Amino acid sequence: MNRPSTSSARTLPVTPRGQKTRQKLLRAAEVIFGEKGYERASIADITRKSGVALGTFYVYFPDKQSIFVEVVDELGERLRRLIAESVTGLTHRLDVEREGLRAFFEFAREHPNLYRVVRQAEFVDEACYRRYYDRFAKGYVRGLTQAMEAGEIRRMDPESLAYCLMGIGDFLGMRWVIWEEDPGLERVLDTAMTLIRHGLDLRPAPRAGKASSKRAPSSAKRGARTARNTLRSMA
Repeated sequence: MNRPSTSSARTLPVTPRGQKTRQKLLRAAEVIFGEKGYERASIADITRKSGVALGTFYVYFPDKQSIFVEVVDELGERLRRLIAESVTGLTHRLDVEREGLRAFFEFAREHPNLYRVVRQAEFVDEACYRRYYDRFAKGYVRGLTQAMEAGEIRRMDPESLAYCLMGIGDFLGMRWVIWEEDPGLERVLDTAMTLIRHGLDLRPAPRAGKASSKRAPSSAKRGARTARNTLRSMA
């Protein structure tokens, strides 16, 4: 387990029938890996679920790990594409954030095995696991950088910010979509956007590069202060 990913070397079918069969196997594998877990899932389970002959599986995938990697890669690709489509035409980054979160929640609801499958990837194929988040973060960084340059949001380290925002979406989706579906997701979006827009601190953020007016006392001053306090206690 956890050998190098084989996804980059895959050969895609050229006929519509072959493409359809391959997609049926991938959809079935998404369900089986989500419900049974990678270790307990078998190729026979996947072919039964998809209605494809066992021997046909090997026309498209050499082994169980290969189809698992492809499931994770494809889930990530479909999610990124859905979010990109959902924010098309929006002109301000904060609007993009809200609609992007909404699209993620919708995707997670339609693919309830998303979380289980992706988290298994850390132990099945670590390169695949990191690739899922790296690809998502790269697009996020581009969008955040553009928004900073346009003066829409405060300048910060865009990669750190991307992972902060990804974490918000990840845990909100787990809590209110996967664990317990809540029809009032607008209030969740409102809370998330209030945090993203204003942060937690009631005070204005300090200006970048501006030194604090209160400096820590030097060691000599601290020593003199300690000596004065000692003399006072002895008096």
